[in-house]
Amino acid sequence: MFKAAVAMAEERAAKELARDQFLTTGIIESGLIEPYVMNSWRRAKERRVGPDRLNEQRQRDVNAESPLVRAAFPVLRRLTDDMALHAVGIVLTSADGLVLDRMVTDAAILKTLDEVQLARGYSYAEEFTGTNGIGTSLECGRPTFIRGSEHYVGALTGLACAGTPIRDPITGRVLGVVNLTCWVGESDPMQFTLAKNVGNQIESHLSALKTEDEVALLSAYRQQSRRHPGHVLAVGGDIVLMNQYLRQALDPADQIALLGNATEMIQAADATTAVAALPSGNVARISAVERTSTGSAVLQIQIQSTAERSVTAGQSRHIPGLAGRSSSWRRCGQLVEQCCRDRNWVVIEGERGSGRAKLGQAVAQFVTPQRSVRLIRVENFSSADDFIAEVEVQTVDDDFSLVLANVDDLPEVAVEQLAAILQAHAGHGWIAVTTDVAVRSPLVHMLIVPHFTHTAVVPPLRHRIDDVEELVPMLLRELTRGADVRLAPDAMRQLAKLAWPGNVAQLRRVLAETVAVQRSGVIGVDKLPAECRSLARHRLTALEALERDAIVRSLLEAGGDKAAAALALGMSRATIYRKINQFGIA
Repeated sequence: MFKAAVAMAEERAAKELARDQFLTTGIIESGLIEPYVMNSWRRAKERRVGPDRLNEQRQRDVNAESPLVRAAFPVLRRLTDDMALHAVGIVLTSADGLVLDRMVTDAAILKTLDEVQLARGYSYAEEFTGTNGIGTSLECGRPTFIRGSEHYVGALTGLACAGTPIRDPITGRVLGVVNLTCWVGESDPMQFTLAKNVGNQIESHLSALKTEDEVALLSAYRQQSRRHPGHVLAVGGDIVLMNQYLRQALDPADQIALLGNATEMIQAADATTAVAALPSGNVARISAVERTSTGSAVLQIQIQSTAERSVTAGQSRHIPGLAGRSSSWRRCGQLVEQCCRDRNWVVIEGERGSGRAKLGQAVAQFVTPQRSVRLIRVENFSSADDFIAEVEVQTVDDDFSLVLANVDDLPEVAVEQLAAILQAHAGHGWIAVTTDVAVRSPLVHMLIVPHFTHTAVVPPLRHRIDDVEELVPMLLRELTRGADVRLAPDAMRQLAKLAWPGNVAQLRRVLAETVAVQRSGVIGVDKLPAECRSLARHRLTALEALERDAIVRSLLEAGGDKAAAALALGMSRATIYRKINQFGIA
């Protein structure tokens, strides 16, 4: 017993020496340090995590009703009862390391966990806390046991942390981590085994809950279908329920577009409504009438077709400054054109960067080439008063044509002032305003929108991805002032694979960065910015974007050799493969 204690003390001392050596020289000579710990130390150093103190962070709100928390709670509560006489902190985190729940019965370790911010609302991702049982498990995608001086940050070296990822039982996606933390002197291998067992139990509960949630979604769908005899849609995970009225109202292409828009709205937890421009030219207004705690929802769909049906489809014509051949884009342009010819005021609605204001100005200039069409953007003025003053100046003459961009950015007083101007000039001139589907300002919709007879919905670029093929040449001509530059087929195919959360504005920025590298000739895929090598379908954080760019650069420098790129970045091969998959790096 005495010899074992001495051996453990010697091992801890050797690891402490190895940590000190790494922090001083960046070299690790000791064979005591596991490779995944060494790689984590290197990542922490690259991310400039302070070895003497934790990086500062703000406490964040947590979703206490998420499926993971619901599934984990009974397991963690039972474990807490069983471990009541032990100094152990039981911690549950999300997939980004945010602490969702914590159960502790020992006052001394509770005090220490509070001091090191291992508490609800704080993140234990490696970017904040360096090597630890939570962040390192997320990085490696497997259970880890970090003891004493294996922690990168000195404040954590008195602790032992055993963490294990919790995966979705169907998709295999990591949902979070369960972590057991105790004093380093009281740790033993059973702590690691127990953490893995607890993770398995939580995954079993998740599987059972999924079945319950499917039944709950079906019940809610049936109830809402009786309550709303019109168009009803229910979406949850892999389940899609659509009543017969909705199926009969939409062709297959419209159904696919509607489902994509509905899924995006559900994923935005605070969104209650959305507008979708469908390929047929119809507009679908999506309203969430019931949400579940697991991210499913029952939706009511309103199909609006009368405005756009009045527009003659005809053959698409070329309007200078615009590009795109998708039916949803063309129909939107046709509606704006018809409104301009009839002198009907129109709201142009869509996502930021989708080309709303440019569409309004280009179409109006095409319809009335003899008249100057003024584009007035809220963000171009130092104050809302200046914006209102400019609108007043531009509407002095009754024969005006204006596009007022981003009116939902105006403060309430300015919205009221703009409404008064619109009221005073009703029936004169032509005005288009652009609004953001993600903002939905109640005051704008109450005071401004009623002055407009039509609404045109500009589809986001990801819903008209075929337009990239026409947008790219047009944007390149604008950026290079007509220079002989074009994209190679492989580069164009890569751009068509991306989700473009920033829409056409993001595409323009990407091309601007590209021509800054090569201003003439044929541009290959290797000249595209690093973000274009990633097919990730979610908006990356600033840190994720930096990490993705570093991986892309290393892969290019290594000629695509993943092992060499991993070595250059201080990553394990498993980590770089996981990151490549996570970011969708092509």
